Amino acid sequence: MTARVYLKPPWMQRHIANRLVPLFQRSMISRLTVKGRRSGRERTVPVAVLDHEGERYLVSYRGLSDWALNLRATPEARLTTGGRTETITVEEVPEPDRPPLLAAYRERYGGMPTVSGVLDALPAPADHPVFRIRA
Repeated sequence: MTARVYLKPPWMQRHIANRLVPLFQRSMISRLTVKGRRSGRERTVPVAVLDHEGERYLVSYRGLSDWALNLRATPEARLTTGGRTETITVEEVPEPDRPPLLAAYRERYGGMPTVSGVLDALPAPADHPVFRIRA
């Protein structure tokens, strides 16, 4: 078994920014609600949905996050954007297909604090689970 590659966000991002950004960046940041793979309890996290070539994607840019592990276990979730909630299913994008999606994610969201730095620290596409959204 390989080690889990994940860069934990700093305290300020986890406890302050993650709660405030969805309130002020409603068009850019969505809220993803997934069922915990062990507890079964719902967990909600802010995510930036990537629109690319007519498809929507969730990119775990910090590596193998809990929400990505939860989606692998149960590929159903709720996505709330701008007050509108939809039930989604996802499919994981194979590793060879991830580089153009990661490049598009960097281009779109690289100006946000930490995104480019984390992608530089974790350059391998294998380190970033990516999920195609199916409504």
